[in-house]
Amino acid sequence: MLNNINMSSTEDDNNVSVCANCGKEGSDIDNICNKCKQVNYCNATCKKKHRHKHKKECEEHVRLAAEHAAKLHDEKLFKQPTPLHGDCPICFIRLPSLKTGFRYMACCGKVVCNGCSYAPVYDNQGNKVVGKKCPFCRASAAKSYEEGIEIEKKRVEANDAQAIRNIGLYYVDGDHGYPQDYTKALEFFYRAAELGYALAYSNIGYCYEMGFGVEFDKNKAKNYYEKAAMGGDVYARHKLGNAELLGGNINTSRALKHHLIAVRGGCNDSVELIKVMYTHGHATKEDYAKALQSYQQYLAEIKSDQRDKAAAAHDDYRYY
Repeated sequence: MLNNINMSSTEDDNNVSVCANCGKEGSDIDNICNKCKQVNYCNATCKKKHRHKHKKECEEHVRLAAEHAAKLHDEKLFKQPTPLHGDCPICFIRLPSLKTGFRYMACCGKVVCNGCSYAPVYDNQGNKVVGKKCPFCRASAAKSYEEGIEIEKKRVEANDAQAIRNIGLYYVDGDHGYPQDYTKALEFFYRAAELGYALAYSNIGYCYEMGFGVEFDKNKAKNYYEKAAMGGDVYARHKLGNAELLGGNINTSRALKHHLIAVRGGCNDSVELIKVMYTHGHATKEDYAKALQSYQQYLAEIKSDQRDKAAAAHDDYRYY
């Protein structure tokens, strides 16, 4: 009984606000400070009268809140993300980060390493299948350019984020029978990003960076590159590291953090950047050694004999 009474009293107190200027109490004291959101007023007149008294406290609260938000953001930003595409669904070995190291299969929406993609396909009796088949779903390859486009359109209708992003890329380049249309491309990039595909965030960032289909906006570009990096896009991460080394506000510490994360994700360009930073005294010998070790660990995780054979047989295939 006593607990119920106390709870009721607390709820009543929570519903009563006090005007910071005149001291009036009531549940309708709801004119809140627009900046700090911490104090209430009867009306706009009381808010204006109290502004000079509240200004210092308000600014301090806003400053501390911004610092706290920035700290939480950086904790999330500088956390090593999971690999963008995970493991190959056939050989179960980590997929390479280089786009030449894997293939998107529009028939089933799977991302398969090129080692498995180029390997022979066998039926359940162990007989080699004649003709080009998807190594995952065994669907026959498209017999024509037009058929391939129709297959990918079906993946778009199924809300496949990678297929949706691909259509956006076609609009950017005016490729695969699509007209060049940056505005239309952005529609597809946004749709893929809403489905959580990190590379689509990177594409949106690039559009803002270059002013393609939108007004040039450096801050928005950075925001989308950060979303892509947190989703596992190592090349968006690499760009963020480079950005910290350019312009007037050089931050070598943040640049190094970005590049080390990119290296662990398989970005050799970031290894080279850390080497340059070490040469110019912006990174330590230990930092460079850590980068080399991380990259070697990545290479060990993606290596397979089947991928090596595919690389040897196809000049355009690189996965490291």
